[in-house]
Amino acid sequence: MRCTATIVAALLVAGAAGASTPDPQAPAFDTRIALQASQAAIGRQLPAGLAITDQGGKRRTFAGFRGHPLIISPIYTSCFGVCPTTTANLRKVVDVARAVLGPGSFTVLSVGFDTVNDTPQRMREYADVRGIAAPDWIFGAADAATIRSLMTGIGFTYVATPRGFDHMIQATIVDGDGIVFRQVYGQEFEPPQLVDPLKRLALGKWDREDTVESVIEGVRLFCTVFDPKSGRYRFDWSIVLSFIIGVVCFTGVAVFLWRSWRGTA
Repeated sequence: MRCTATIVAALLVAGAAGASTPDPQAPAFDTRIALQASQAAIGRQLPAGLAITDQGGKRRTFAGFRGHPLIISPIYTSCFGVCPTTTANLRKVVDVARAVLGPGSFTVLSVGFDTVNDTPQRMREYADVRGIAAPDWIFGAADAATIRSLMTGIGFTYVATPRGFDHMIQATIVDGDGIVFRQVYGQEFEPPQLVDPLKRLALGKWDREDTVESVIEGVRLFCTVFDPKSGRYRFDWSIVLSFIIGVVCFTGVAVFLWRSWRGTA
């Protein structure tokens, strides 16, 4: 992967009062190594036995997330700038994705990595302040060992500092089998960066189901494209028209060749 200026800009310091006490022996945050670790996680399967506690106090294992894509967004609740902005912008893109893919098609997990402070109650307060109450958007907390395992699994790097944490800003897309599929970087990003990988996963799912409904849904998703002017997705009839024209032309050529062959036989 090319390390462009855009990606490098996504690696920044998020500092706030109330974070865990930094370890003076902890290594400095290295953006190059952090990006390499993030990309290296693609293709890695998360342990099904990992468990978090959601904002309502319910224990959830990652086995329970299987079957649908999962978007993991690491944050810490004592952050007053970067993390809230990241969550707000993620919410906008998630709304676009739900309009395209439909409700219940994927789950979002905002997980706190500052295990000293990010309790289920703090995660619930974080969600409430931002007005996020969707049943398929979970705000989770866990013990230090679990968080370390999860963050390693998704390739998320963070280092405690006197101001809070230096960390990646990433959303990790995990497929229905629990395998890391794509990384999305930055506080703000265009909807296709998140929606198109989710569309690809959905098309793969529908392709495995041999029903009329799956064919129709597959065509709908394939022909739904992003409109930069509106910032939304729309159904592009020109794709269907081009397909029909292609089929007609192919059929016409086939008929012509068949008749020519019959005429010379």
